[in-house]
Amino acid sequence: MAKKKYGMVIDLQRCVGCAACDLACKVENNTPDGFAWSNHIIETSGKFPDVRYRYIPTLCNHCDNAPCVQNCPTTAMFKSEEGLTLHDPDKCIGCRSCQVACPYNVIYFNEDAPHHRYRENDDPAIPGGSSTGREVCEQVGAPIPYYNPDRATTYDGIRPKGIVEKCTFCDHRVANGELPACVVACPADARMFGDLNDPNSAPSRAMANYVPKILKREKGTEPNVYYVREYAERRI
Repeated sequence: MAKKKYGMVIDLQRCVGCAACDLACKVENNTPDGFAWSNHIIETSGKFPDVRYRYIPTLCNHCDNAPCVQNCPTTAMFKSEEGLTLHDPDKCIGCRSCQVACPYNVIYFNEDAPHHRYRENDDPAIPGGSSTGREVCEQVGAPIPYYNPDRATTYDGIRPKGIVEKCTFCDHRVANGELPACVVACPADARMFGDLNDPNSAPSRAMANYVPKILKREKGTEPNVYYVREYAERRI
């Protein structure tokens, strides 16, 4: 029996462009300001008053032919047996070769220790009436107010300065038989995750029913994030 090969299908016709996936990812993975493991592309076309809007959710594509893995000089970026593109921070030297190689711009680099506004903020929004960022963290007993300790089961809960980080398909959740946070949070059920080698999995069924597409096919990365149907373009 073939090994599992995890992947995701995003149904653009179901997507409503709410960015719930982006928010769920940030909370689940404790990402710093400016980091978006789950992100999106917004396209507008036309001229007023006939202007159209298109929304494309994005994330790490966990490519079979991953440039980030091929260009990492220390094998810090690697492929798991189940097809996930993961990162070993203990091997990372912060050279950012993976970041440069990725054609999807989904790899982030911690130039500084993350979450400055909580660790160093001693200025309340309302003097005498609200707490500072540091005080909130002290009260909740966590590095940041929305800290998720589950993230630390397979990867640093908050990644340190000097290394890269990116989407892991929520490998810590997948290891427990759960779906990635972005999939669970989608109110329109636009995201399907599962074993692409299983013809009965949700993403396999979606690709059997619709013609799947990938981003930047010309790059030859063989991504494992697919898109079906088209976003229902909105007139602005």
